[in-house]
Amino acid sequence: MQIEFLLGDTPRLQPGRVAIDDGNRAITYGSLPDIVQAEAHFLRAAGALRFALLAANGCGWVLSDLALHHLQRLNVPVPAYFTMAQKRHVIDDADVDAVITDRPVEVQEHWPEFRRVAVSPTTGLSLFQRNLDPEARPRVPVGVTKVTYTSGSTADPKGVCLSTATLNCVSRSLMKATSPLGIQRHLCLMPLPTLLENIAGVHASLRAGATCVVPSDASTGMSYGALDPQKLLRTLTLVQPESIVIVPELLRLLVRAAQSGHRLPPSLKLIAVGGAAVSRNLLDEAADLGLPVYEGYGLSECASVVCLNTPGARRVGSVGRPLSHVRLRLDEGGQIRVSGAVMAGYLGDREIDVRQEIQTGDLGEIDQDGYVYIRGRLRNLFITSLGRNISPEWVERELAQEPAIRHACAFGEALPAVSALLSPARPGLEAEAIEVAVKAANARLPDYAQVRRWACMPEEPTLANGLLTANGRLRRERVIERFGELLA
Repeated sequence: MQIEFLLGDTPRLQPGRVAIDDGNRAITYGSLPDIVQAEAHFLRAAGALRFALLAANGCGWVLSDLALHHLQRLNVPVPAYFTMAQKRHVIDDADVDAVITDRPVEVQEHWPEFRRVAVSPTTGLSLFQRNLDPEARPRVPVGVTKVTYTSGSTADPKGVCLSTATLNCVSRSLMKATSPLGIQRHLCLMPLPTLLENIAGVHASLRAGATCVVPSDASTGMSYGALDPQKLLRTLTLVQPESIVIVPELLRLLVRAAQSGHRLPPSLKLIAVGGAAVSRNLLDEAADLGLPVYEGYGLSECASVVCLNTPGARRVGSVGRPLSHVRLRLDEGGQIRVSGAVMAGYLGDREIDVRQEIQTGDLGEIDQDGYVYIRGRLRNLFITSLGRNISPEWVERELAQEPAIRHACAFGEALPAVSALLSPARPGLEAEAIEVAVKAANARLPDYAQVRRWACMPEEPTLANGLLTANGRLRRERVIERFGELLA
């Protein structure tokens, strides 16, 4: 068996180069093919067809992912930050018959129908299995080898079905787009079940022959419930990466650290930011510090990245141009539609022809040079009682440009004017400073979109309290439900 689908010529030309390093184990390109084949043999012998992968960042996670990708067995990554109810939903919704994990006690306690059958000699991860009726399972479209679940804005995440061909197409395009940078060392900070890190961080890096550094969440401080900035900064200093993939809130942390005198690694060539909108003010601050920040755009339904700014094609405020495999257009309502590499549907729903066009639900603009701008979510549009259609993300972007404001949630359906729930940039910030920030943002907005009423959220939105998604977006409905009374 060969695994050149990801590694190209690197094992032959640079066998001694480190491919994967988690701080405890380093695997070279020369040894990686045999190691992946050994893990594939172990997983094939189990006889299972659908695997859930529940483990911390590390060599074990990457090897399991590569082996399943090679075997073309269904891989369902389970984010550790999901609640137990969400994890249970994923396991049952995908009808997995095997779990690969470094959390055997958790599996035994919460999923007693699974029994531990082996421990992989290759990864050290435990393998649990259960008996299922194969005829009763929801059908998976032909060619689909990964089902990715995102927390989104609902309690029960949807499973996005992605084929091997689609995943390979996106990682190839990412490698091509970033190849001029000659990146040799990528640091994975995001949890690997996050499709963006899985494809842009791991698969694209291995295609490029780079070293993929995958330290555990404990060592990086990247627990979404309680981020440890000092651990994160120490990891950056220790690893000296050339590229990282982060969400806007992590960019804010890096910018504030640099402004306070912390020296970020001079090795950095690419800080790719995605997952949520980035305020122009934050991008300008990063540019003033000389940070190589490049904004991008993507969605799970398109196997992650769709557009990306690069050193040779960059326009601040845009999310860049579409990747080489992408065909992108706006429909008559201004919604972005994408084709070229898309999902085969949601698990259990109607199958989608991967050659067709996806409605992203995002409103956008495309300038004359092909750069794409995201203006908000179609479903979030509200109509004021005066008949004005307003995208809340437009208002929120202006508010978030102000240094005093970290998060903003604008709403106004059937109201005479726009209201906003705000999260201050730091605890204890005086109300007068917030008022000044709101007035400054209003000065950039037309009269009908200006914020007339606002209140500060009594607690900072986090993943742990359910007010943020894993990629840093506010859960709008929950914020309004929990704090909307403040403006009543």
